Amino acid sequence: MRRYASLGLPVLSHPSVSAEVQRKGILTGLIGRHIGASRSPWMHEQEARAQGLALTYTLFDFAALGRDESYLCTQLKAAAALGFAGVNITYPYKQAVIDCLDELSPNAARVGAVNTVKFANGTIVGHNTDVIGFAESIRNGLPGAPLGRVLQLGAGGGGAATAQALLELGAARLIVCDMDRQRAGALVEKLEESFGPGRAETTADPEAVISSVDGLVNATPLGMAASPQSPIDTSTLTRQQWVADIVYFPLETELLRGARARGCRTLDGSRMAVYQAAAAFEIFTGRGADRARMLRSFVEYSAGSRAADES
Repeated sequence: MRRYASLGLPVLSHPSVSAEVQRKGILTGLIGRHIGASRSPWMHEQEARAQGLALTYTLFDFAALGRDESYLCTQLKAAAALGFAGVNITYPYKQAVIDCLDELSPNAARVGAVNTVKFANGTIVGHNTDVIGFAESIRNGLPGAPLGRVLQLGAGGGGAATAQALLELGAARLIVCDMDRQRAGALVEKLEESFGPGRAETTADPEAVISSVDGLVNATPLGMAASPQSPIDTSTLTRQQWVADIVYFPLETELLRGARARGCRTLDGSRMAVYQAAAAFEIFTGRGADRARMLRSFVEYSAGSRAADES
């Protein structure tokens, strides 16, 4: 763990962060790769505007800026030095960022992944709002969904959070599949430390177990605009199953489209995106967020963007 105050690093600016906003407003942002299409600026800035707050949300896209993971800690120190209240962290840095932090919230420590960083009193503190975001998403978007056996695809930072949420919601058995089998095994080991033996296992062949599960969660980047393919063959699904995707751009992924065609109940990534953003907004600002208003705003914005893309 490191403190930024003693490093003497240069202050790194960003073209979209004006001097006036730095003096008067709340500075927040997002660090990740290929995040140019992120809806996070809209969600945070619209909610701030509705509450009469001056807030700017800046994207730090390491792919566009020509930076790699080695620059992550430097960027955090720079944001803190600029006076940012905090930043969100997204793919692929939710686990790597832990090495840059002074403290972890209890929830982030349990999950082993961070999606929200708060700068306060000279310390960098990591939080995880993905867990509560996904749990609220399941409760509100798939009420009554059976959780006997659930197959989860992906064991990265997002998958660590969705797995935690599913077991907290009462999933009896979680089956985790990841291309990196060591990462999947490490996640299952961590889950069993928290929830006891027998609650989670790994599989290298998701299609071999798909017929035995109640639901499926996609916690991989597959389905996003850059990689639009479905992570599984949806013809293996049955109408008795539910399918959730944490991808929210686009909202209708190939996985969800195929699942609906099979008669499955489906859940897109909009609710998780909004609920985790609302919790992060509260950490950044100390103000409560109106989740219903944020969800309406998000859906309207996404619909407008989709119509513009198709025109």
